Amino acid sequence: MPNDNLKSYLHLHLIVFIWGFTAVLGKLISLHALDLVWYRMLLAIIFMLAYVFIKKDGLKIPFRVFVGLMLSGIVIACHWFTFYQAIKVSNISITLACLSTGAFFASLLEPIFYKRKIIWYEVLLGVLVILGLLIIFNVETRFKEGILLALTSALLSALFSIINGKYAKEYNPNIISIYELSGGFIFLTIYLFFSDRLTPSFFSISTNDFLWLLLLSSFCTAYAFSASIKVMKYLSPYTVMLTINLEPIYGIILAVLIFNDTEEMNSMFYIGAMIILSTVILNGILKSRKKISK
Repeated sequence: MPNDNLKSYLHLHLIVFIWGFTAVLGKLISLHALDLVWYRMLLAIIFMLAYVFIKKDGLKIPFRVFVGLMLSGIVIACHWFTFYQAIKVSNISITLACLSTGAFFASLLEPIFYKRKIIWYEVLLGVLVILGLLIIFNVETRFKEGILLALTSALLSALFSIINGKYAKEYNPNIISIYELSGGFIFLTIYLFFSDRLTPSFFSISTNDFLWLLLLSSFCTAYAFSASIKVMKYLSPYTVMLTINLEPIYGIILAVLIFNDTEEMNSMFYIGAMIILSTVILNGILKSRKKISK
């Protein structure tokens, strides 16, 4: 059992590293953000359907749940679009630092959705997050559009997690993923159709872009999603949560190593980013201790 725990812990770090790499892929792929998300969802659906077919899992769910998952898919599609658009107009470091505010947005949305009291330390941590954002805004004014897009992406990510939470407890995560990806894909297809974007040139992509998209949709989406569920059988939620919080750090390090010229930031940016990341980790620690004390 200890050996299984160690293997799962190392596996989880690999998964989180892969998730951090999705930002790098977003910059490597030359497609527009909307096109990129459309292809990612399409290919991920194909890979997930193949996996479910091999596993012989049924796809039947209640109609009410089907509608909820399709709407949730629209949220995740908008989250991915704003995420990749933020990378396109700014850079990976800015996007990932601001995306870390998702935990803060979740602390604001949870009391509304679940009708619980606001927790005092979440308010305090929220103030620290705002402080970190103000530092980034002040020193990186040239990236204001990217910052606003990344913050929107973080808000949508928090909203998606809250909506998705109630379904994850009752239904197969792979089935949930297929319907959500399908909902987002259909939504984007309708938008692209009515905006006259589905032209022959839309379906003409370079070999490099296609290969990066295959990696993004298979290894970084379908595989990482299923693998993350598997490791949770051996690791505590606290360990999983803390490790996942390392995703922005991994992503920023990768970005600096691969795109050194465009990712070098003012020293004050890293101070602001560390304030935000520290509050995310501290929030997880406090939540874990609260659960243990119950």
